[in-house]
Amino acid sequence: VQLVESGGGLVQPGGSLRLSCVASGFTLSSYAMSWDRQAPGKEREWVADISSTGGITNYADSVKGRFTISRDNAKNTVSLQMNSLKPEDTAVYYCKARYIRVVYWGQGTQVTVSS
Repeated sequence: VQLVESGGGLVQPGGSLRLSCVASGFTLSSYAMSWDRQAPGKEREWVADISSTGGITNYADSVKGRFTISRDNAKNTVSLQMNSLKPEDTAVYYCKARYIRVVYWGQGTQVTVSS
């Protein structure tokens, strides 16, 4: 069982990045998916989540209107489109899969927003 994130990097304020998370070893379509992030010296925080079918999405107030979570169950993939990035979005971003009490985490991908 594995979740692998990609797409992080260094971007200027106002820029965009698209994070991807590919699942292997299990069928993603049964799982609710979310993105969390952890900034240096801070606790990990929830960013966005999406239901197993993709019909319901939720966002933290800090990213609402700028980030979009989506999924492609046929490709076992979930994505996070991040627009209008701010320096305070700098963090390691983690993909999480959840089904009842089963939770899988990815290893994280670094996003740095700086000029």
